[in-house]
Amino acid sequence: MARSPNESDRARARLHLLDWLACVAGARQSPVAAVARMAEPDILTRAALLGNVLEMDDVHRTALLHPGPVIWPSALSAARQEKCDMDAMLDGAVRGYEAMIAVGATFDAHHYAHFHPTSTAGGFGGAAAAASIFGLDESATGWALGNAASVTGGLWRMRHEDVMTKAMHAARAALEGLWIARLARQGFTGPVAALEGEQGLYAAMVREPKPMVLGEDWLIHAVSFKPWAACRHAHAAIDCAMELRARGALTLPVTVETYADALKFCDRPHPATELDAKFSIQHAVAVIADGRNATPEDFTPEAIAALADKRALVTVRETAEFTDRYPEHFGARVLCAPLPGQGGAGGGSTAPTLHPAANPPLTPPLQGGEQVTLIDTRGDPERPASPQMLRAKLDSLVRWGGLKPVEADRAEEIALNGTSIGPLLALLEDWLE
Repeated sequence: MARSPNESDRARARLHLLDWLACVAGARQSPVAAVARMAEPDILTRAALLGNVLEMDDVHRTALLHPGPVIWPSALSAARQEKCDMDAMLDGAVRGYEAMIAVGATFDAHHYAHFHPTSTAGGFGGAAAAASIFGLDESATGWALGNAASVTGGLWRMRHEDVMTKAMHAARAALEGLWIARLARQGFTGPVAALEGEQGLYAAMVREPKPMVLGEDWLIHAVSFKPWAACRHAHAAIDCAMELRARGALTLPVTVETYADALKFCDRPHPATELDAKFSIQHAVAVIADGRNATPEDFTPEAIAALADKRALVTVRETAEFTDRYPEHFGARVLCAPLPGQGGAGGGSTAPTLHPAANPPLTPPLQGGEQVTLIDTRGDPERPASPQMLRAKLDSLVRWGGLKPVEADRAEEIALNGTSIGPLLALLEDWLE
């Protein structure tokens, strides 16, 4: 932890803070928020339960996890305790992102098949963020990280039932990491070989650990933003469909080709609940075909019922070309059926591949219809989120959460320009009381 974030790193962290606030705002009228309001008197504990409710939280592709909903509640709670300034909190957050992503990126496919990495790696991030803000030395920080490893967990079973458990996974990692750092501050020791040591985390949960990679840049710069209210595994298909729609070329039926994990999590042709719809590529593409923009209201029971006919015209299949690039790239191709009167060799038009430098051509086009292929999607580092995209997301979620539009201006000013955490705490008090 000798390395210190600079102003560029803090500026990046501020964008992720704003993104987390947008997610919290959008979830403030959710069933999870209603339970949190009754069960938890502390505002930051409530906020910790809301960051991933809408499935719009930031994501690191290689580590396959969502840092924001873990890191910000831990960092802000530690900063409140320390009464530190915004820069100290931002530095803690950058270090929290680093620890969570670095550990999560060492997990293998066996781990991801059973465990939720936001939960299993999250405690490392929560502990590292708080340890930085508390000013822990190397030994105490190692104890905190070791104890985070010793209690980690989080099973994917919750994906198979319409439950609130995923929100708890992120909150637990955040608050447990904070608590563990508090203990370490007072001399509470922990196993520093808890990852690779005998009977450690790797032995229990990972068959083939990957090397831990730390570069010159902080890993927060490699985190993606999510513009749409669906699982990230559906975003490449959404992006392809949006590009086709913009050209007036999105005609049903369509076939979506993508990577294996996207189908494992998001092949749901008949979603029954809002959560199902957020994890349905079929529904996500039907949303775009219907002229919608994949905002939270497009995944409600009403939208599920309204889009049943269009959803039935979306077929999904795994293609090795995308699976081979995953998880470094979350790619997809959307192929349209020929329009009436088209068909046969040369009977249709072929859409040029977007961003050819980053997205080289894959397979030959479908004869007769249009297609779009994307290896990376909007919000990825290769196709960075624009300020306009982040502001549009903020405006949408502030509105969805039942807040006045001026609250978006307030959140943006505090997150991007604030020097004190006081206004940030007051903002959350106003939103979540």
